[in-house]
Amino acid sequence: MNKYNAPKFKAALLAPRYWGTLTIIGIMYLLSLLPFHTQLTLGRGVGRIAMRLMKKRQVTIRRNLDLCFPDMDEQEREKILKDNIDNTGIALFETAMAWFWSDRRVNKHVTIEGMEHIEALEKQGKGALMLAVHSMNLELGARAFGIKKSGTGVYRPNNNPCFDYFQYQGRSRSNRTLIDRKNVKGMFEALNTGQRVWYAPDHDYGVRRSTFAPLFAVSKACTTTGTSLLVDQTDCAIVPFTMVRGEDGHYTLTISAPVDGFPKNDPDQAAVFVNKIVEKSILASPSQYMWLHRRFKTRPQGEMCLYKPCLAPAM
Repeated sequence: MNKYNAPKFKAALLAPRYWGTLTIIGIMYLLSLLPFHTQLTLGRGVGRIAMRLMKKRQVTIRRNLDLCFPDMDEQEREKILKDNIDNTGIALFETAMAWFWSDRRVNKHVTIEGMEHIEALEKQGKGALMLAVHSMNLELGARAFGIKKSGTGVYRPNNNPCFDYFQYQGRSRSNRTLIDRKNVKGMFEALNTGQRVWYAPDHDYGVRRSTFAPLFAVSKACTTTGTSLLVDQTDCAIVPFTMVRGEDGHYTLTISAPVDGFPKNDPDQAAVFVNKIVEKSILASPSQYMWLHRRFKTRPQGEMCLYKPCLAPAM
């Protein structure tokens, strides 16, 4: 059997060992039925409680902000931190929205700008690498886009087969498909046939297929060279997009025009180029970005770890 097949429902997923997972999925569904602004209020509360229980995550958020914005006023960084904690809790509800809301309800709360860029590429039969970042509302953004235009998401299957099944079902709504992040051949095929592939190159994925490039004030951020691989092999367009929740709670998904000047056949310079796009996307709403992961954990050989305690040694 192809290891990249979509997960199928099996009776074994109803076994007692998965009852906890099934309960979580059931709660997510029930919460998604609540009024929207009630979900936002509950989400903020959940975020604040979670960060009190997981204080190391709060330390990581603060450290990332210090590293990226050393010249920013400390009070401003603390404001971003506080809002980011709230948005971390809201993200749990936004995932439930993405998985369980009807198309009508998603469309009510999300406005999409720049769809003409996608339609122009469609007419050319040109594949598009939809360059995203790990914002807190990435699940809802992908769902909103998928309602309008089919696309292919790149994802990491969950180790829990029961949760993975529901994750796949939730993410593949609206005529979208998913590709395992290890299935590079599948990404090539999708882009070469004029499809759209959702891709987020902003995390630290380790030294394999990576290089070091500037990201904000960090001069050497471990950056995947996967973007280069996909663009060089398929000649696809690179289309950045961002999803931002406004102060009124309404979301705006902005699709930018395809970028020009991508350094082909030069992974190092391409990483610098891509990180500039990542920076712009994050700055669209810094408090809604996923700062709680250790973005700069991988260091060049001989350089000190940027986090304490240093759980991951420098390479």
